[in-house]
Amino acid sequence: METKNLLKKAISIESFLFMIMFFVLFLAIGRVMGGVNMVNTMMNTAYRLLLDTVLYIMAIAVLAGALSELLSEFGVISLANFVLSPVVKFVYGLPGASVIGIFSTYFSDNPAILTLADNKFFRRYFKKYQLPALTNIGTAFGMGMIVTTFVMGIANPGGKSFIPAALIGNLGAIIGSIVSTRVMLLFTAKLYGKERPCIENDDDDFDLLKYRKIRDGSVPNRILEAMLDGGQSGVKMGASIIPGVLIICTLVLMITNGPSASGAYTGAAYEGIHFLPDIAQKIEFILKPLFGFSSPEAISVPITSLGAAGAAISIIPSMVQKGLANGNDIAVFTAMCMCWSGYLSTHVAMMESLGCRSLTGKAIISHTIGGIVAGIAANLLYKLIIGA
Repeated sequence: METKNLLKKAISIESFLFMIMFFVLFLAIGRVMGGVNMVNTMMNTAYRLLLDTVLYIMAIAVLAGALSELLSEFGVISLANFVLSPVVKFVYGLPGASVIGIFSTYFSDNPAILTLADNKFFRRYFKKYQLPALTNIGTAFGMGMIVTTFVMGIANPGGKSFIPAALIGNLGAIIGSIVSTRVMLLFTAKLYGKERPCIENDDDDFDLLKYRKIRDGSVPNRILEAMLDGGQSGVKMGASIIPGVLIICTLVLMITNGPSASGAYTGAAYEGIHFLPDIAQKIEFILKPLFGFSSPEAISVPITSLGAAGAAISIIPSMVQKGLANGNDIAVFTAMCMCWSGYLSTHVAMMESLGCRSLTGKAIISHTIGGIVAGIAANLLYKLIIGA
């Protein structure tokens, strides 16, 4: 999409409005945490996110990139597209090759799908309007295996297993992923139309459904080159998400988390003013019928998953031990943590990497709806299958 340089008066009303909003935001946070603690927490959180999150994601991206190139080189993506295309097209409105993205994100994290999307031969299966929706479908399955296995292993004081609840949560996440992807496609189809190819002026003049390109050389040579090329793509992708993760996630965590374990603000990483959970508790009368939460504190899990699914699931064991969460809650937690999986901190960077920055807002709106539907679906399915 072409961008134009827009001109505006050097000094306008938005200059003053922005200054007011900027100072109100940070004065509000600083009043609770203390100015020095606020700045220290901001810097320390960004630093910890860089070390604990970004480098971890980059490592995943390198491995996923190597895997995606291997799958492309030896025809697995072509096979998946051929076999699963009718089902995936009917359910998600995407090519069958998207299934590879679902698996790669389920076993790793949201950005793993970007290394696939950076593969030219993977992109050729998509129309222009379908590519941005990879952010939604990839995020809906991001960290799925990690979230699922984690909640399955939580000790239940009642002696019952949380495995059924976790599996029901997966079903809820799948329903949420369909809604999120379909809503996003409504936006992108209006913008691009449904016939525009993803790769325009494609030099490769062959039928993609009948043939595929391979590298020169022997099989070991092709394996090595594919892995190294894919790994390079992963490094670039990992570097490109640094601004989005550090800026957006730092802010989200600071308005979601609370003070340190001692109850005081120390300027350490991951401290915050507990704003979002407090707001959520005020609308519990709406949330309980939708999600079936057994306690007001339960809302902190999906709220935290907006910024980081790993941080969200780490809250669950203590809630279970305190009797603040039961099997129904576990199903909803699994669905929402898996479907949202920190999308507020990754969607910006993911859409940037896909070259669709202008559609970031629509991707976030679509996925917000999808995550809510995932939680509602998990709640209803649990009550239907397991009982109240």
